[in-house]
Amino acid sequence: MNPKTMNIRTNSPRAWLLAARPKTLTGAAVPVMTGLSAAFADGHFQWLPAVLCLLFAFLMQIDANFINDYFDFRKGLDDEKRLGPKRACAEGWITLRAMRGGIATTTLLSCLAGLPLIFYGGWTMMGVGICCVVFCFLYTTCMARLGLGDLLVLVFFGLVPVCATYYLQTGTLTPAVWGLSVACGLAIDCLLIINNYRDRDNDKAGGKITLVVRIGEKAAEHLYLGLGIAAVGLCQILWLTRQPAAALLPVLYLAPHISTWRHMVRLKHGKALNRTLGETARNMFLFGLLLSLGLIL
Repeated sequence: MNPKTMNIRTNSPRAWLLAARPKTLTGAAVPVMTGLSAAFADGHFQWLPAVLCLLFAFLMQIDANFINDYFDFRKGLDDEKRLGPKRACAEGWITLRAMRGGIATTTLLSCLAGLPLIFYGGWTMMGVGICCVVFCFLYTTCMARLGLGDLLVLVFFGLVPVCATYYLQTGTLTPAVWGLSVACGLAIDCLLIINNYRDRDNDKAGGKITLVVRIGEKAAEHLYLGLGIAAVGLCQILWLTRQPAAALLPVLYLAPHISTWRHMVRLKHGKALNRTLGETARNMFLFGLLLSLGLIL
């Protein structure tokens, strides 16, 4: 399918919007939202670092999407056998030269958004920012192909954004925040699991050995279910800090999570799994919303 068929002009604003994958921005929002809500619950909240954290997270997510789009196309992974949503470089919506420029621009903007956070969190924040940028590139170019993508999700969609956001607001970290950061990482990793579950046959054929490829179909199904349950289980540590609403509200997430898992197990193969991918993204945001609401209450 070419850009003309989709009525998308090459390198047009609409093409860049599709390449940015707006629906994935919930994955960037949830951990920052959790860190901010935890800080608010503990009596701390500053608007400027909160906005900068969200901006940095959004820009890094878009940067990661551009990098993934560019390098997966260069490696021949986004071919006609692809089951997932269309990709900009593969479809000709964005030229390779323009995408290289887009990657450079979003990387620079991310750094500019994160730089003022040094004022609030010290020079440690520069180290955190550099790690985010480096591993943003390493995820697609190296680590995802070695089955380490899920570890990166746990670290950079859980531990780093939740703890860094909380630290920038409060100047400290608590055991509860560490637990919540892991809970966020586990819930968000469900999105990667279902994505790799759908693509397991193509990935295996292309030499991309994801965790799903390593452990197999059945184990991946059990892992998907277990991640959601474990995320909710970790939220129960909030009983120790006398925050019952924050412990109980995330339990509501289990109903849609289990429902999506049932769809996943029933479908098993094909483009129909894109529906479960969308459901997982919705569930992930619901988890973050429920947890944040509980913390604020």
